Amino acid sequence: MSTGIPVSDINWVFNESPLNNVCAEHVDEIKKYYETLKLRFWWWVYPRGQSPENNKTLQDANLRLFKKVPCMATTLNDSLLDYSLTDEVRVLQVKSKKDLLIWRDVSFEGFEMPDRAKAPYSFFVSSFDLDKDSPQKLFIAYRDEKPVATSLLFTHQNTAGIYYVSTLPAYRNKGCGLKITQAAMQSAKKAGFENVILQATPMGKRIYKKVGFQEYCEAEIYKLRQ
Repeated sequence: MSTGIPVSDINWVFNESPLNNVCAEHVDEIKKYYETLKLRFWWWVYPRGQSPENNKTLQDANLRLFKKVPCMATTLNDSLLDYSLTDEVRVLQVKSKKDLLIWRDVSFEGFEMPDRAKAPYSFFVSSFDLDKDSPQKLFIAYRDEKPVATSLLFTHQNTAGIYYVSTLPAYRNKGCGLKITQAAMQSAKKAGFENVILQATPMGKRIYKKVGFQEYCEAEIYKLRQ
């Protein structure tokens, strides 16, 4: 996946089964692809792709294990969806281009992206489909009448996933992340899904546990050595 944005964690590669030395040529091709685009990337390895040989193949290609990310899931039930730490946060679904621009600006600041990424990130977000039948639903949380947090629900076949959960630095630890996550969960339940998945940051993991998410595995992330 290449977004065109010069930020490693939104340009992804992943392998579903373990790599070996036969795959070295393909790994080099992928590296050259991103090099041509002048983009950094992360190489994700989920459990069924993990093995000592996979690790060695990536390390031989000058990729190092950077970190491990918790993969979490929960069953969507009313008690979790009603749980709240605050009533001071309201959430709206993005339904217009104007709202999409707000979502873009809040998520950009919430993820603390570098200024060089602003133009390509804006172009990337402008491609999001806001049609009522779109597989992606975007949400903005407001506190003190200010947009302060974002989330995105993406659905495909029998899977619902939550992504792009961000909160402005000044509004963290105030219940905004919880509310914006619940909004995506409620949308998934309304669409008929029984479960929802996500990948957590250390900061987000604590919040997600409050609404019933449990960790089921870890994804390994590799990136190019400097």
